[in-house]
Amino acid sequence: MSDVKDRIAASSKPEEPSTPPAMGLVGWLRWTWRQLTSMKTALVLLFLLALGAVPGSLVPQTAIDPIKVSDFLTAHKTLGPIYDKLGLFAVYKSAWFSAIYLLLFISLIGCVVPRLSVYAKGLRARPPKPPRNLNRLPGYERFEVDAGDDVLEAATRELRKRRFRVQAYDGAVGAERGYLREAGNLLFHFSLILALVGVAWGSLFGYRGTVLVVVGNGFSNTVAQYDDFTPGRAFSGDDDLPPFSLTVKNFEVKFQEDGPQKGAAREFKAQLAYQETPDAPEKSYDLLVNHPLKLDGSSVYLLGHGYAPRVTVRDGQGNVAFSGPAPFLPQDSNFSSFGVVKAPDARPMTLGFEGFFLPTAVIGPDGPVSVFPDDLNPQLVMTGYYGRPQPETGKPESVYQLDKSKLTQFQQNGDKWRFQLAPGQTVALPDKAGSITFNGYSRWVKLQVSHTPGTDLALAGILLAILGLMGSLFIHPRRTWVRVREEDGRTVVEVAGLDRGPERGLGDEIQAITKSLKPGPSNEEQP
Repeated sequence: MSDVKDRIAASSKPEEPSTPPAMGLVGWLRWTWRQLTSMKTALVLLFLLALGAVPGSLVPQTAIDPIKVSDFLTAHKTLGPIYDKLGLFAVYKSAWFSAIYLLLFISLIGCVVPRLSVYAKGLRARPPKPPRNLNRLPGYERFEVDAGDDVLEAATRELRKRRFRVQAYDGAVGAERGYLREAGNLLFHFSLILALVGVAWGSLFGYRGTVLVVVGNGFSNTVAQYDDFTPGRAFSGDDDLPPFSLTVKNFEVKFQEDGPQKGAAREFKAQLAYQETPDAPEKSYDLLVNHPLKLDGSSVYLLGHGYAPRVTVRDGQGNVAFSGPAPFLPQDSNFSSFGVVKAPDARPMTLGFEGFFLPTAVIGPDGPVSVFPDDLNPQLVMTGYYGRPQPETGKPESVYQLDKSKLTQFQQNGDKWRFQLAPGQTVALPDKAGSITFNGYSRWVKLQVSHTPGTDLALAGILLAILGLMGSLFIHPRRTWVRVREEDGRTVVEVAGLDRGPERGLGDEIQAITKSLKPGPSNEEQP
């Protein structure tokens, strides 16, 4: 009796919850791989890659403009170091951006490769047998025929005419089409991998640089001569640059002279003389917008143009402290151009000037302005500064900005000193500090030299992605069955279909197949 009570008490105790077995290292690795190669993860990584590229457009990048980065760090004492630690000044070379890129690459490969074997098996598989209850399918038709009618042969011909893959079964025919829909999906994912490889190839082995060249001057394809230069990670220096050189012989520009679009650029062309190698013969080329010069895998583009006033600065001792063209940068559509002239070697005081070059100057309510981009009435409107000579620090300085932190502006009659010069005129500086002469002006062109070896591969990936997307959207996978059976001494034909995606005209197609199989004068073969 006591044994029975003990068994009853033991059976009434609540069972302790079982602890699931530990996954182990292999289990965790398998789970991580499944999560990484899921479609949801790939979409999230693609979104993160697009989001991560935003700071590269908003924050100054060291590879493009190190001076702006230095100025940003100087102006933002707290925010600048944080940006620097986060890699926001070199977004596309940062560890976090590279990690997103590589994870997306691995995720896409993990999505595509397993599906290839599944798709290959699907291509070899026969259309399935008809289900037991065809009348439960979305598309269904039935009709009766005479026992002697060979409906299945007619159904086979009709389905093949409609590009179905047909398989005969006992008393039935199974058909399927739309196998290329999955091929479109696979092609779309594969093309994304191809585009990523192309972008990676270009970022590793390519380069891009810009340089401003005054008309009459030349340029040799070396890193030192670029104004800014962005190399790929695998770039090793001047040895990877094609050894070409060029000279800007002339620059022609035409502007609209009347009408609502007055001042719009209608044509500009740079006439170049170039050599592919130092020993090669000199050739000529007219460089136009969207018509680059191709040289040994690199392309030379015409990006912009402007004016470079030629000035001569003499110091207080009568010596020439600066002489030559100074490129000014356009500030508006009428090419009111801002620039600086630096004379750090002037003595006894260093000299500096900043102001505007106005190609067509008029006196407006707020002072001189340019009213047309062409050089109809060129004027140089500037002010000057002086200061004690400073030792060289080796820190890079912009040729388009004047550091006035240790300079003093010239004064005249208790007011800030300004001057306006036409070509050929000279003005003496206050306090016998020297003079400045406006000798004339030249034009300059901005050139971009780039080499992106993966561009064709990335473009092919984009085109294939569009092709794959069209296939996945417009190809309709569909299954259709035709079965003949005896029912109460009658021969019944059943036609049914099933869309393996959104239903698009399934009922109309089933009705058309049924109509072609029904006996009647319209379906009899002509002699």
